[in-house]
Amino acid sequence: MTNLLRMDDALRAMAEPRRREILRLVWHEERSVGDIASHFDVTRPAISQHLRVLEDAGLVTLRRDGRRSIYRARRAAVQELRTYLGAFWDAELAGLKAAAERAEREKGSHEHRRRRH
Repeated sequence: MTNLLRMDDALRAMAEPRRREILRLVWHEERSVGDIASHFDVTRPAISQHLRVLEDAGLVTLRRDGRRSIYRARRAAVQELRTYLGAFWDAELAGLKAAAERAEREKGSHEHRRRRH
């Protein structure tokens, strides 16, 4: 999922709450479409459509077992997405840390001046 278009597809796919729940369901084990659909209050074709979006985005794999479609999360792709999003969070945290340290230094400087007077 290294190209930007694929990342955009993954972000769009993850924006839908049912798709996130589907990923949770297939995270630790393979599941059939019927098994996945049994966890939702929508039709099996609707779940199949969600699975197709997740597959097109590279977030799940499809394995055929006779007539059954079996899905599993592509953990490496999800980790890549997490790393991509984490870069934004890391930058925000670094800015917050710098602001907190600056405020602490300023606070200490004011207290030091007050004690001198």
